[in-house]
Amino acid sequence: MSLQTNLTHITSEPGLDKMIGSNSNVMICCGRMGPMCVPVYRAMTELENSYPHVRFCDMSFDDPVAFRIRELPECSGFMGLPFTVYFHDGKVVRATSSIQSKEQVRAILDEHFAK
Repeated sequence: MSLQTNLTHITSEPGLDKMIGSNSNVMICCGRMGPMCVPVYRAMTELENSYPHVRFCDMSFDDPVAFRIRELPECSGFMGLPFTVYFHDGKVVRATSSIQSKEQVRAILDEHFAK
């Protein structure tokens, strides 16, 4: 089931592989519509137009494809939702868990996805 956001929804393994494989910079927020996740989705939506070279996506933590995010080594110690993963050229460059402010997200985007 897709999340109620205006972000690009990833709902399948082929869709995930295509997104990561065909875009240099991808941010995926894997969560639910809960109080720790919604602020991250909101930040992503607000920042999306400022970073046209980054693909902003969401993924339901309960979808079968989410195991690909949940089982990443970079996410192994995470306890809280959402799991947010930043990919550059197909490789994980940063992963965070729990709530993030727009400023925190922007700092990560600027650090790893500078033009």
